[in-house]
Amino acid sequence: HGKTTLSDNLLAGCGMISEELAGRQLYLDFDEQEQARGITIDAANVSMVHTYEGKDYLINMIDTPGHVDFGGNVTRAMRAVDGVIVVVCAVEGVMPQTETVLRQALKEKVKPVLFINKVDRLINELKLTPEEMQTRFMNIIREFNRIIRKMVAEEFKDKWLVRVEDGSVSFGSAYHRWAINVPLMKKTGITFKDIFGHCKEGKQRELAKKAKVHEVILDMVIRHLPSPIEAQKYRIPTIWPGDIESEVGKAMINCDPKGKLAMMITDLRIDPQAGEVATGRIFSGTLEKGKEVYLYNLKTKARVQQTGVYFGPERMPTEKVVAGNIAMVIGLKNVRAGETVCDADLIIEPFEEMRYVSEPVVTIAVEAKHMKDLPKLIEVLRVMAREDPTIRVEINEETGEHLISGMGELHLEVITYRIKKKGVDIETSPPIVVYRESVEGTCEPVEGKSPNKHNRFYFTVEPIEKPTFKALIEGEIKPHRLKGKELARALWESGMDKVDAKGIVEIYENNILTDVTKGIQYLNETMALIQEGFHEAMNEGPLAKEKVLGVKVKLVDAKLHEDAIHRGPAQVIPAVRGAIRQAMLNAKAILLEPKQKVFIQVPQDYMGAVTREVQSRRGQILNMRQEGDMIIIEAKCPVAEMFGFAGDIRSATEGRALWSTEFAGFEKLPEELQEQVIKKIRERKGLL
Repeated sequence: HGKTTLSDNLLAGCGMISEELAGRQLYLDFDEQEQARGITIDAANVSMVHTYEGKDYLINMIDTPGHVDFGGNVTRAMRAVDGVIVVVCAVEGVMPQTETVLRQALKEKVKPVLFINKVDRLINELKLTPEEMQTRFMNIIREFNRIIRKMVAEEFKDKWLVRVEDGSVSFGSAYHRWAINVPLMKKTGITFKDIFGHCKEGKQRELAKKAKVHEVILDMVIRHLPSPIEAQKYRIPTIWPGDIESEVGKAMINCDPKGKLAMMITDLRIDPQAGEVATGRIFSGTLEKGKEVYLYNLKTKARVQQTGVYFGPERMPTEKVVAGNIAMVIGLKNVRAGETVCDADLIIEPFEEMRYVSEPVVTIAVEAKHMKDLPKLIEVLRVMAREDPTIRVEINEETGEHLISGMGELHLEVITYRIKKKGVDIETSPPIVVYRESVEGTCEPVEGKSPNKHNRFYFTVEPIEKPTFKALIEGEIKPHRLKGKELARALWESGMDKVDAKGIVEIYENNILTDVTKGIQYLNETMALIQEGFHEAMNEGPLAKEKVLGVKVKLVDAKLHEDAIHRGPAQVIPAVRGAIRQAMLNAKAILLEPKQKVFIQVPQDYMGAVTREVQSRRGQILNMRQEGDMIIIEAKCPVAEMFGFAGDIRSATEGRALWSTEFAGFEKLPEELQEQVIKKIRERKGLL
């Protein structure tokens, strides 16, 4: 879409990189994989100064990836910023990723403005008339506003819509370095006809002198996007669950540099020279060199060795960074994205967890080619898992086979490339899909006996009610935030059985444990061990030791030994785990497979080829619509069938298809495939 090209031109305009190179060198894609693939993988931070109406403004900007496999970087960036420039390609229009990104922004109360890019292609490639172009722009803006209306908080319903007339929409070509919007047209007298003429006659360079892209876009940012002082007033209550009336609550609402420190880490890079470099947003207080801080999740203190701001990929050390800024900090050992950093003498409630839109659903096994590299490989994997919270790494000391799960094929390719680049020779398995286990039915109570026969537990299992499960998956019910009665009420209001909701013990990885027993002696003091048994049963389902999803486990009865010594971990945990696994089998345990939504844009003549390609992959077509001579197809396919799709769709459409995917949750694997897939997973795990 041109996000990085646009960012580079904004930097050039502020005198940070040379104008000649902007957009050709992709300054913010400073990773060699990014430059080779021509896409952005990591999010890059920059700060720049822009003069508007005689005043200097400091702008902190993050350039983020558009590819769905790297969506985790977008999620993290949203927490650090207050506004977004959404770049939409004039040719492709509003894409599904546009909607995903907007949805994330609006959830975090981040205000959008719109830049319609690649306008010259409408004139020179699609040969549209000025009237047709205006219709196309209107459609893009209408669609963009439709998404905002659907997702935005009540208080901003009308205020946050983008409008041509007030300049919250700009048009242009980042590559050719020009942009235009209504305020500029009024100021300079450039008309839409002039633009059309300049593009048609190949005079875009002249246009770039009259309508500089960086001035138009950065003016739009300053005019329409909020400063931290404005934004924190309404953002803090959404992203921080603490008491707004407390000392630190007020300091954050007012973005007060003199208040107590409150900072959230949104990104981590491991630098060969500097070590761990964390980046985050300071919401109140001041971060300075030598300051002692407290890391909430790690429950430990640390001392700031260096702090500063970004300047493209360069870090610029400063003595201190104040509230409202995005800062880099060195010295926070073992920190991860999502960490809350505060004053060592005033520990605050942690910020809301960041919700990733997708989950890691594709796994590869990685082994070191030479035994001597094994320790290095384990170290590299640990570092990568900390740098990118959307990868899961399982290190298996016994087999020497380590599993990496990522968002998709591309994500894993980049990860393996980066491991090799760190000097470890590796062999990788073909990609494996991550499944989940669940149940379809219910069962009679199943008894679990402890090895010493002195304790008995009785469990039933059933699927979680559909509306409740949906509320959990979408983050509407936040188990880590609600306790006891509040959680029970939220579950019941979402559609769960009232008795089950009242007995809620815990929610673990979107499975529910509830206690519906009455008056059983010693149960309270045994509950922590029962929960451990529940966790073990949920981490490894009965069919193929895949994780369990969407199951409600009910403790219906128990008989416990009066003597605590006879109901220790070695007695309780296996009894609980065994009973839950058996109950799942009795309630018809099934495998769920991950699905992806696939959006394909293709010329009409290739429609048949695309539908055949989708259907041959057990895909279902959800929707088709026509836009000009293009057909837009929305389908849903199993991730397992999507390997190699890129090459196949390219040859089926002679390279004319544009496509993208997004994660669409887990659904039941068809009956006829259950047995063979379970067998395959068991073989792979050596369980036969």
